[in-house]
Amino acid sequence: MASVTVRGWALCTASLLNFAFVFISGADLIRFLSFRAIYHNITGETALCQDSIPWSVALQDSSVLRSLVVDLGLLALFVTQHSLLAWSPIKQALQSVLGALNRTVYCFTTALALQILMRYWQPVTDAPCLWSVRNAPWSIWFPLLCFSLHFLCWTIICSILLIFDYPELMGVKQVYYECLGLGDPLSHKSPCAQRFLSHFRHPVCLELGVVLWLLPALSLDRLLLAGTLSTYLALAHSLDKQDLAYLCVHFKSKMQLLAEPHRDSVDSSDCDHSNHKEK
Repeated sequence: MASVTVRGWALCTASLLNFAFVFISGADLIRFLSFRAIYHNITGETALCQDSIPWSVALQDSSVLRSLVVDLGLLALFVTQHSLLAWSPIKQALQSVLGALNRTVYCFTTALALQILMRYWQPVTDAPCLWSVRNAPWSIWFPLLCFSLHFLCWTIICSILLIFDYPELMGVKQVYYECLGLGDPLSHKSPCAQRFLSHFRHPVCLELGVVLWLLPALSLDRLLLAGTLSTYLALAHSLDKQDLAYLCVHFKSKMQLLAEPHRDSVDSSDCDHSNHKEK
């Protein structure tokens, strides 16, 4: 019994440490994708690009090509990690070795790959931007509009992750169920839910697309980042009509749960009003 308790504490500790690391990586990702690109334009800094350099010269510059090669390698690292560990043969092999920590290790390696990408990303500053809003008054208002929409998109992303069982997504629920002897959390979900999650694990394509592309200035390295991640998101899921029907039913049930307290309060007030009339 003591060994089981020690094992349970070890699993919980590893899961919580992973949760903290993923949370920090998520905050860094918001800064990397949104704040860094918008901040340059709000403060008037123009170090993101050099419009005076022609494209023919910029694309032959060794520093530009070196930066693009490094960035492409970092994106390849992230895509390889995120796809290889989700491939069924490797996923089953890791499941047999790691058990309840399989999802935790997957999230940890994903966060680690993102940290490496953000740490060693090479901005391309010796090439012109594909677009850059610099003329007044749009040089002030458009960055503020981008900041507001980015904030809204990140809020929606966090809300969607909470609705779609965030503890299970981060691997915390797997450890909790393992300690209680309940098995895999996915086995307790309906077949439609399991089918939906197997086709589309992260339902945040539209919001992330807005964050990637809606910017006051689009540099060459940001084009590479946005294009690669958008293509990967488009190819990573295979939703169909059955999944859409399940999603609509799931959304309606959530809305009904939110509306039930209000309905109960209305019903109780009606009952009180009718009792007052009877008196």
